[in-house]
Amino acid sequence: MQKFVLPPGIIPVGQPPVGAAAHGGKIRANAWVVGAGCTLLAIGAAMQVISIHTNAAYAALGLAAATILGALASEVLGGLVPCELCLTQRVPYYAGIPLLLASILVPPRAVRFGLRLGALALFLWGTYMGIYHAGVEWQLWAGPTACTGTGSDFSFDALASLNDSRVVPCDKVQFRFLGLSLAGWNVGASFLVSALIGSSLGWDRTERTVKNQP
Repeated sequence: MQKFVLPPGIIPVGQPPVGAAAHGGKIRANAWVVGAGCTLLAIGAAMQVISIHTNAAYAALGLAAATILGALASEVLGGLVPCELCLTQRVPYYAGIPLLLASILVPPRAVRFGLRLGALALFLWGTYMGIYHAGVEWQLWAGPTACTGTGSDFSFDALASLNDSRVVPCDKVQFRFLGLSLAGWNVGASFLVSALIGSSLGWDRTERTVKNQP
């Protein structure tokens, strides 16, 4: 019986293109390396600044900077594509890090206290957003219709824009590290940064009390 051979370039239905699995495995491997490296970097940076500086604001600044750098590295080096909720969770870092840095450089305690309160509010909101995103990934509640489904609102303008942009689903986990998605890791990072900022507020009060003692 004569064996039928497909012409070159023709792929049977249901069979992935050659190299697709290897490419996906390479992205996952890169993400694992980046995730592990960034986790160790965040822990190491936090421990180093804690050991050098008494004020926890330095630790909060170091951990926040390491976390956002890790998120950017997972995108640039690891090949992960952030969704709408991922980008929203970066806002507290973009706005909170400058506030923390300014609170360290500005001498007046009243101004420093206000700047850290603003940073604390941002990172508490970031903790909430991380919990919300993780819940969407675990299907515990519905996410934004813009990235978790077709939604009820639809227009021909939206249909025309599909060719210009690709929607990254918010309810699909691209990568997990030690069982947690990046949203789950952000919950821990944002909460720890918030705790460190709160601790730095108490440290300022303690420092003022000690200096006022005879």
